[in-house]
Amino acid sequence: MTRPFRFGLGKLAVPDDAEQWQKLSKDVESQGYDVLLVPDHLGRTAPFPPLVATAAATRLRVGTLVLNTGFYHPPLLARDIATVDRLTGGRLEVGLGTGYVHAEFQALGLDPGTPKDRVDTLERTVHELRRLLGDPEHVPAAAQDPVPLLIAGNGNRVLRLAAQHGDIAGFIGMRYDPTAFGGLRLIPRTELAERVAYFDRVVGDRAAKVEKNLLLQAVIVTDDREAAIRHVAATQLPVPHQELEQTPLLLIGSVQQITDQVKELRDTFGFSYFTVMDIHQEAFAPVVEALAGA
Repeated sequence: MTRPFRFGLGKLAVPDDAEQWQKLSKDVESQGYDVLLVPDHLGRTAPFPPLVATAAATRLRVGTLVLNTGFYHPPLLARDIATVDRLTGGRLEVGLGTGYVHAEFQALGLDPGTPKDRVDTLERTVHELRRLLGDPEHVPAAAQDPVPLLIAGNGNRVLRLAAQHGDIAGFIGMRYDPTAFGGLRLIPRTELAERVAYFDRVVGDRAAKVEKNLLLQAVIVTDDREAAIRHVAATQLPVPHQELEQTPLLLIGSVQQITDQVKELRDTFGFSYFTVMDIHQEAFAPVVEALAGA
């Protein structure tokens, strides 16, 4: 089954002024994006309130990209999700992740624990949310349709969790590497292919029910793709040229070349839902327009 494309826009910069935020939301909608998403980091705007304001001003779906599940008690989170889902007319999608910024856990007086500990917390939270959101004794009834859950990560346990209990599997395309620039490394195409193949094996008969999302790391529109790749390798991501050329997480080229790359990612891996952050909003907009309804 070939799913139609969907495009999400993650907003790191959320203005304090409600009118300005709603104008920005309308701009996102006018460019053809389907979903407006807000991340979850200390020191930035809380994710849920802006989503309610966006839904009041647009027809966009809204979501989190992604909640750090270790910060939340499931009953309180379920209450907030149900409330926001009602206030947005059933347009909420909830992205969930393990969290990776240790300083944020420590600022809240929480022990981040090991990666295994954080996946344990994510798994418990997913199971609890499924139970609580379906039980009106715990939270007020949400919209008629269940709130879609995006479960983000590349490890086996997280991919199994997304395959078994998620509505959207979020492939982040990065892995922790303390030797890499910024502590994160882009995964090459071969590794992404292996991760998708693993997911496809474990999803089984739920394959048609789970959408695949890919968080793109950069979009650069240029008529000289090779020169742009060399520039990124020299100034932004100090990794081998061949690695940048082959990673599907950096879309570099003309609008037509990037459009073809997005189509190829759907044809080869089954990705139909693509997300970019706001610094790439304008660059990706012509691609969104070209693929509208495809």
